[in-house]
Amino acid sequence: MEDGGKAGGLGTLRAVLAIIQWWGFNVTVIIMNKWIFQKLDFKFPLTVSCVHFICSSIGAYIAIHVLKTKPLIEVESEDRWKRIFPMSFVFCINIVLGNVSLRYIPVSFMQTIKSFTPATTVILQWLVWSKQFEWRIWASLVPIVGGILLTSITELSFNVFGFCAAMVGCLATSTKTILAESLLHGYKFDSINTVYYMAPFATMILALPAMLLEGGGVINWFYTHDSIMSALIIILGSGVLAFCLNFSIFYVIHSTTAVTFNVAGNLKVAVAVLVSWLIFQNPISAMNAIGCGITLVGCTFYGYVRHLISQRQAVTPGTVRVSSPGTQMEMLPLVDDKQEKV
Repeated sequence: MEDGGKAGGLGTLRAVLAIIQWWGFNVTVIIMNKWIFQKLDFKFPLTVSCVHFICSSIGAYIAIHVLKTKPLIEVESEDRWKRIFPMSFVFCINIVLGNVSLRYIPVSFMQTIKSFTPATTVILQWLVWSKQFEWRIWASLVPIVGGILLTSITELSFNVFGFCAAMVGCLATSTKTILAESLLHGYKFDSINTVYYMAPFATMILALPAMLLEGGGVINWFYTHDSIMSALIIILGSGVLAFCLNFSIFYVIHSTTAVTFNVAGNLKVAVAVLVSWLIFQNPISAMNAIGCGITLVGCTFYGYVRHLISQRQAVTPGTVRVSSPGTQMEMLPLVDDKQEKV
């Protein structure tokens, strides 16, 4: 009994430390990206995203081939183009739009909009793939949608372009999650292998548009900015931390339960909102804060409902499981998508 208690205590401590490091990496990446766009006046989201992909590609290669933290999952050459390339394209859109939205709207507003992802995933599966969901799933989306509407209406720093970028980013995240269930069927990817295969494709997709659309502006910025070295350190550091964030997500998933991961993810949004407000001092009205809170409560309720349904289906023989976002495999590249392990 004593050994069991010690093991349980160590497990709890490991889960807490995993969640804390996940929060730390996530909030730091968000704040650094916002700092790059706002304080450094580096208004080139395509270039920042490309730096993230390059750093992530290098980090994944080192993790697999040098440090050997995870075994390499072999993928056939044909599947790389037919399965992984489409995923990489959506993955690329997701990251770019996240950075675009960070340039135009406050972190608090962007993080709240990202919480809309469960709703867009369910709606897309219902409209496009004709998936059927229980009434409890639909009911859990009501506070999410209501909270987003209240937050948007009362947002004091509202920007149409930034809002649209964040919303389309939610759709890209949902599409990526849904495609993962079909395109990557049969490959048990963890987050490191996901980045290993997808980040190089994403770099290839984004490199040319970044050079054509932002190359001249980046060169001009380097000539006119006062302290180039410190700015480069921040930009490259953001890319390195983006890879560390992905690795921390992998670790926290394997250290906690699905419900804990969902709740911790929503609390992480609250932490990011609070820290960003302390640093950037963007105005937040009382109704805006209430809307954000309602959205986070709705996301927690949504995760709880999914957990109850999955438990019931697990103990019911012969039940056909209804697909829901993230239940087929672990797909957590670079960004903090709230998904649960198989």
